[in-house]
Amino acid sequence: MNLANKITLARIFLVPVIMIFLLVQMDLQPITAGEFSITYNQLVAALIFILAASTDGLDGYIARKNKIVTNLGKLLDPLADKLLVAAVLISLVEMSKLSAFIAIVIISREFAVTGLRQIALLEGTVLAASKWGKWKTAIQITMIILLLLNNFPFAFIGIPLDFIVSWMAAIITVYSGIDYFVKNKNLIADSVKR
Repeated sequence: MNLANKITLARIFLVPVIMIFLLVQMDLQPITAGEFSITYNQLVAALIFILAASTDGLDGYIARKNKIVTNLGKLLDPLADKLLVAAVLISLVEMSKLSAFIAIVIISREFAVTGLRQIALLEGTVLAASKWGKWKTAIQITMIILLLLNNFPFAFIGIPLDFIVSWMAAIITVYSGIDYFVKNKNLIADSVKR
């Protein structure tokens, strides 16, 4: 197994670690500064999430640079991304930090686009990430980090950036999903005929 695939697998293995830190109650005093407060386990989960999310581009870069792109990597990389984001979104809903509506919109879009990618693969085509798909990922990661860090540092100045970015993520997620389906409507029409 090459280095890029090992990095992708590491991202998958970090998912349950993040969930343990988020969902298992630990009896530690929270870090507080004025009105701001965050638990140690939530802070550790945020740092692990940032580490895991940062490996997303790294594994692909290493694979392309060293010409070691594999079918396993093509399968595992998007799976790792979706597992990471979905697990944290569901955990944030459980923690009452994110609206279930937003989590469902994001996760549903991921399932829909994954299905479209599967149709494309059956037709012998690979759907590359679009500009909107890349924006969607960046905004989702930003949203998750803000939610995990209890809106730090914006909580100090009273700007609900976590709330604003959550709705931006939902809107861009829907738009990017529609964009994929509109741009690939011929692929869908062809697959329905067969």
